[in-house]
Amino acid sequence: YRGERAQKSPVDFGAYITMFPQLVAGPIVKYSQVSEQLSSRTHDVKKAASGIGRFVCGLSKKLIFANGAGEIWSWFSSLPRDEISTLGAWIGIIFFAFQIYFDFSGYSDMAIGLGLILGFDFPENFNYPYMATSIKDFWQRWHISLSSWFKEYLYIPLGGNRRGAVRTTLNLLAVWAATGLWHGAGLNFLAWGLYYFAVLSLERIFMGNVLKKSPLFARFYSFTLVLVGWVFFASNGIYEAFSYLASMFTFTSVRDFEIYHILRNLPFLIILALGSTDLPKRAYHAVTKDSGRGKFAFSLSALAVFVLCLAELVGSSYNPFLYFRF
Repeated sequence: YRGERAQKSPVDFGAYITMFPQLVAGPIVKYSQVSEQLSSRTHDVKKAASGIGRFVCGLSKKLIFANGAGEIWSWFSSLPRDEISTLGAWIGIIFFAFQIYFDFSGYSDMAIGLGLILGFDFPENFNYPYMATSIKDFWQRWHISLSSWFKEYLYIPLGGNRRGAVRTTLNLLAVWAATGLWHGAGLNFLAWGLYYFAVLSLERIFMGNVLKKSPLFARFYSFTLVLVGWVFFASNGIYEAFSYLASMFTFTSVRDFEIYHILRNLPFLIILALGSTDLPKRAYHAVTKDSGRGKFAFSLSALAVFVLCLAELVGSSYNPFLYFRF
């Protein structure tokens, strides 16, 4: 129907359908992206070594960063709504934001790394989304393969932006409603999708020019709105979501026990914030660029991190893949 070449080999088709690195959550790999690699690809020690490094990076994101952030978010979210302060509510959802980022981007890194070990080049799925300067920019950086999928298979077939402003708005409404329901058949997920539809519509109308004038404000604006959106995503229902939002936007003084938990976890929060930027990548390239010792040191570091991850995996009972719920 789409005029694309069909795969007639049951072996190659079966290999694509059952390709375990990207099977469950992402990146969403379209057949056209790997069709040639199924029959002909480069498979060498250098690519496998790169894949192992990428896998270890993703594993550490999941076991060290995401799990740690998730346990702190669980503590804040379990507080009764009349006991959690405004600051506590914001700190809690920030930890959830880092949990879901490191959980899902870590899974994607592991999938891409396993693909490299097998000789496959999978598309990137994340590009430092919390560095976004607008919500539009955020969705060009977060779960990139899902955004591309909806654009190609829903937005463009509906007419995209080729049929006037009203039709474009309706098409975007359909896409974001479907995006919400994609993650779960609940009102909170539908509200999450419609929330992004409303924000993106406002950006298209007038916010775009404002954000271009101040990159610092643009990043603060984007991260704040993303945090509000995560409340719908993290909640078990629409009532719980609005109850938590009320805690975030109704001023109440911080409690002593909250101050203790905030100060105790502040160093970890700073590490999470820095880890969600491109600073680690820049540091890696600076250390390993034209330096055999740097590459050797990185290899030893990766081995040490892998051992630490195994210890965490064995010793901890808190190891859910958060995004598998959606």
